[in-house]
Amino acid sequence: MNSPRVVIITGMSGAGRGTTAHILEDAGWFVVDNLPPSMMTQLLSEAVSRDVERLAVGLDVRSRDALDQLPQVLSELKDLGAVTEIIFMDASDEAIVKRQESARRPLPLQGTGTLTEAIAKERAHLAHLRAAADVVFDTSSLTTNQLATRVTQVFGGELSGTFSLLVMSFGFKHGLPMDADMVFDARFLPNPYWVPELRHQSGLDEGVAEFVLCLPPAQAFVTQVTGLLEGVRPGYIREGKRSAVVAVGCTGGQHRSVALAEAIAHRLTEPNWSATTMHRDLHRS
Repeated sequence: MNSPRVVIITGMSGAGRGTTAHILEDAGWFVVDNLPPSMMTQLLSEAVSRDVERLAVGLDVRSRDALDQLPQVLSELKDLGAVTEIIFMDASDEAIVKRQESARRPLPLQGTGTLTEAIAKERAHLAHLRAAADVVFDTSSLTTNQLATRVTQVFGGELSGTFSLLVMSFGFKHGLPMDADMVFDARFLPNPYWVPELRHQSGLDEGVAEFVLCLPPAQAFVTQVTGLLEGVRPGYIREGKRSAVVAVGCTGGQHRSVALAEAIAHRLTEPNWSATTMHRDLHRS
């Protein structure tokens, strides 16, 4: 039996903690919401006895006492042989306000104050957890399907020697992806948007991909980025990091970044890589 894997799902209210729990449950994880940390060792022992190898526990800001106990409990779980990780769900203040106003529900710490005041309180209470998190998912610009892709890319499989890489395309005009480990700028290349027959296509279409990738600077870019990733992968694994997000941006996230992201992921086809793509802003076309 593999080492039990225990993931704590926490983060900002309205950032997708519940959705992430459902995604993990659909991926075969045993999920428990708002379990007191004092019961985690007991739950882990029970899970191991029932051959449950992947356990996820959701904690929100209302469980402040539990969150304070979390570092000690995670240390105890590691002593029992578990592999522990923290997922922190985050989103911009604007995205959280929009979602909460749509749901017409107050935030846990809102009381008689405003939404923005409650968000500021939560960020202060959870700052230490965000800093300690193994993975931060910023859902500000993600659809539910894109979040599912991100979560399953990192947590959908079993522990192995494979390093999971997500190559994300995006448009700078829609904002930087805050959960990216590395960000590259493809705006130095000619923009297919200004070619009439390519304007309404994307980097997934053959004409656009050929236009972008036939350029020597684009070929050099793909070679240099993949070489960099191959160079840092052993260090990531040595430090216990089994996945990374590489973001490639252009102006709108439709043409250059999409074609380059696909080319980078395709180049990393070695047995020790698991490279997938996600095109964050393609749906904005």
